Amino acid sequence: MKSKTLKRALILCGGFYLLSALIPLLAFLPTNGATEETQSPSSYSHKITSQTFRLQDADGSIFEVEESEFVIGGIAAEVPPTYPLEALKAQGVAVYTYYSRLREQSRSQEAKSDFTCNTETGLVYVPKETRKERWGDSYEKWESTLEEVEKSIRGQTLQEDGALLCSTYFAISSGSTDDAADVWGGEYSYLKPAASPGDIFASGYLSQATFTISDGKKAITDAFSKAEPGDDASKWISDVKRTGSGTIRKAKLCGEEVTGTQLRNVFGLRSANFTWEVKDGKLVFTVKGWGHNVGMSQNGARYMAENGAGYQEILSWYYPGSDLINN
Repeated sequence: MKSKTLKRALILCGGFYLLSALIPLLAFLPTNGATEETQSPSSYSHKITSQTFRLQDADGSIFEVEESEFVIGGIAAEVPPTYPLEALKAQGVAVYTYYSRLREQSRSQEAKSDFTCNTETGLVYVPKETRKERWGDSYEKWESTLEEVEKSIRGQTLQEDGALLCSTYFAISSGSTDDAADVWGGEYSYLKPAASPGDIFASGYLSQATFTISDGKKAITDAFSKAEPGDDASKWISDVKRTGSGTIRKAKLCGEEVTGTQLRNVFGLRSANFTWEVKDGKLVFTVKGWGHNVGMSQNGARYMAENGAGYQEILSWYYPGSDLINN
């Protein structure tokens, strides 16, 4: 249940942000790839229970992880263990829901794995041994913290009308999240814009990326081989359409229509909420936020938790209309 005081504060802060603003694997869903195993899916499916996840690593190997261990390693892959407990719980529920949904989809298709990961880089899941290396002398402390977090939310998922949510999340918003339809084109009733004013105070909220004209041209032609960027970099991007948060929804790149996500990927920017200028013969991007900007802002969740919100409130704020279900 929402705290009325916190809700009023968020709305007021959100209004302030919107006024000031006027002056964020992997693809959307991880995919299963080839495997080293020669067994057919049906030959091992009976060995997989709902209490495990079956992951395919970057080297093609497939391994099983108990649910509780996966949630701990999944939280560790996404946010620091120093986050407030309620933010860690919110992250844990979002992780468990998102990957349970993928597992459900993959097994209905008799796929050889539930989803992909990269244990070497810590993408999706950080194994226990890697956590020990990463946390060093603080391992016992942080492992104990995440174990308690996992126990407190065990089995809890976000649902809508009995279906698991596509509970996406990202690092830092531009001050408000975006509608999934504006970013990916898919319509999700629970992935709608939500004010996230605490993000504007986050380290990493603003970033810059600078390209020489020749490097900028190469980035464009590498992504779009038929593109013909001229020497005037200020004209490369035109006809920009933005969402209410400022994220570029679509634009033209050297005359070709592209999405904001495509533009972001061309230049390797932290988000699709950016402006640019040609300065001293170079193309300079100024970027707000970090990530795709759909679903739960991880830094926003941290900010809410630091200001007294429980994980249930955080989840209902970023996934409006969803139900938190104890399985």
